[in-house]
Formats: sequence, structure tokens, C-alpha cells
Amino acid sequence: MAARHAHMTRHTKSLLALGLMWATWTGCKPPGNGAAPGQARPGGPMAVQVVAVPARQQPVTEVVPLVGSIAANESVEVKCEADGTVSDIRFEEGQRVEKDALLVALDETKFKATLAEAEASQALAEANFKRARQLASEKLISQAEFEQASATFTMNQASVELRRRNLRDARILAPFAGTVGTRLISPGQVISRQTTLTSLVDLQTVKAEMNVPERNLGQIAVGQRIRFRVDAFPKDAFEGEVYFVSPQLDLATRTALVKARVPNPDGRLRAGMFAKLDLAVRLRDDALVVPEPALLSNGDSFSVFVVTPQTNAVLRPVKVGLRLAGKAEVLSGLTNGEVVVVEGHQKLFPNAPVRLAPATSAAAYNP
Repeated sequence: MAARHAHMTRHTKSLLALGLMWATWTGCKPPGNGAAPGQARPGGPMAVQVVAVPARQQPVTEVVPLVGSIAANESVEVKCEADGTVSDIRFEEGQRVEKDALLVALDETKFKATLAEAEASQALAEANFKRARQLASEKLISQAEFEQASATFTMNQASVELRRRNLRDARILAPFAGTVGTRLISPGQVISRQTTLTSLVDLQTVKAEMNVPERNLGQIAVGQRIRFRVDAFPKDAFEGEVYFVSPQLDLATRTALVKARVPNPDGRLRAGMFAKLDLAVRLRDDALVVPEPALLSNGDSFSVFVVTPQTNAVLRPVKVGLRLAGKAEVLSGLTNGEVVVVEGHQKLFPNAPVRLAPATSAAAYNP
């Protein structure tokens, strides 16, 4: 019995010694079983550094890509309404001219001669008319003779106006302010009516014309803005405003003609250029937007990693709306201000601890 008692005493002392050692070891640890935000928890995974930005509410515009062409605001072929000989050309090819500027002058000799002849005939007819009116009032001539004199006078008046118009037609004026095209005549050349002398285009404002599919017509209205590019200036974007939507569709293509006015003060846009247009057809003022790199795609479904206040990455399914340039509209699954990961997804898993990169790293993803 004494031996057994001694053995139990030694065993008890050993247990007490182990307990003291455990208490001493645990007493050296910090209180609690968690870790500071952004740091690895005891026995847990290391925090992953990520770039994250908050979801923000902002206006979004749906854009329909279209193909169109550029047309001059005004464009005409300059022609003459009279036959004659070119005596003077007052323009240079490519010259900017104002409205009513003299472009071409014809030899006026024959026009002035015919006008003088008509004016002489009118003077005689007027004298005959006045004399007939006096005689008619005295019943010295018949009513038929008076009417004949009156008609002759009226015809001569019309003949004078026609000759005056022909004289004016010998001076071809610019119908509007614009840029003159190629010269197609030479001094001394005999021309006939409808001979094309040159062309005149107004490019201070141009028109962007496009055919819009029927399915988008309900979302188009006069006053909407468009943006487009042309091959000649691929790095520059031009803007215009829709001013015309055709009231009827082309039956063959089921499209409607839409036109927009585009300021062109520097004259870079030319008629006939091929335009790649973006037509804004829908606008929401308070859409929730995140950078497109935040989206994780799984077939037709999407999700994002949301950073919680405890700096954990939580995988959240979202419903995506419009896909914009570098951005995406979120219809559901997020609220304004929630922080989503845009870089560093590869090492993340649900509820993974994260450490946020400096704010400068997220500046490029400002939605």
C-alpha cells in the first residue's frame, strides 16, 4: 500500500507540472482567437492583397452601333439658266465664298441689246394704251380695240421683265455660303443652259445619315446625341444631334432613315465619308455601376467578390444589365457603396481574408 501511495503522489505531481507549463505557454499568447483586420488569423490562410473599388450610382447610356455616311449640309451643282459666252470667272477652286458672291459672268452684250429692244416696244405699247384709253372714254373706239391695246401693253411689260431676268442670269451668284469645287469651264467658252459650271458645298455643318433598325425606333427621338468616328481621323470622336427620324420604314430593309447635324468648323469632315456611329437610345440617371473586371462569368450568370467590413472576400451573385466601355450596370445583388474586387481574383476563395491595395492602385477603375 505504501508503494502504491508513493506512485500516485509522483503521478499527481507530474500532472500538476504539465498544467503549470501549459498555463505558462498560453499566458504568453495575445488574448482572443482572432487576428487584426487584413492580417492572417492563427492557423488560417494569409491575407490576399487585392485592388477593390466601391460600386457607384451614375447615369448610363445604351449605345447602338450603326454604320452611316456623311453628307454636306447644303450641296448644289452650279449651272446657268441662259445660253452665252463666259467672260469672267471670279472664283478659285476650293475657295470659301459668301452667299450671293459672283462666281461667273457671261458676256452681257446680247442680253442688254434684247432688253433695250423690249423696253422700246414697251414704251410704244404704253403710249398706244394711254391713247386708246382716252379714245375709249370718249366712245371714239370700240371696246375690242381698247382691250387689244391693253393686252399689247401687258405683253410688252412681261417681255421687259423676261429680258431683265435674262440679264441677271448672265451673272451667276452663290446661292449660299460654302466652298467651291472643281472649275468645269474656261473664259471664252460658249455654254448652253444647264451646263455645270462648278459645285458648291456647305461643310460648316454636316449631316450624319444612318438607317436604324425597326426594333430601336421606339428608343430614338429628335434631340438625342450621337458619337461617331471616321477612318480619316480614327483617334477623334465627333458628336452630333438627331434632328430627323423618317416617318416611314424602308420595306426592303425594315429600317428608318435618321439624320443628325454635326458641327464641322474646321472642315475635317467631308461629304461621302464612311462613319461608324454610336447612337444613345436609353438613359438611366441612377444606375449602379461597377468596373467590368469585377465581374466573374459562369456561363450566363455573373458574380463579384464583395469586401466585407471585416476584410473578407464574399462571393456574391449579381444580375448584369448594360455592358458599357469598361463598365457594367448591376441590376441586383449589390448596393451603392459596397466594395468589389477588380484585381486579385485568382487567389481568392469564399470568405478569404484580404488586404486592400493602396488607393492609387484603384484610381484607374473609377466606375
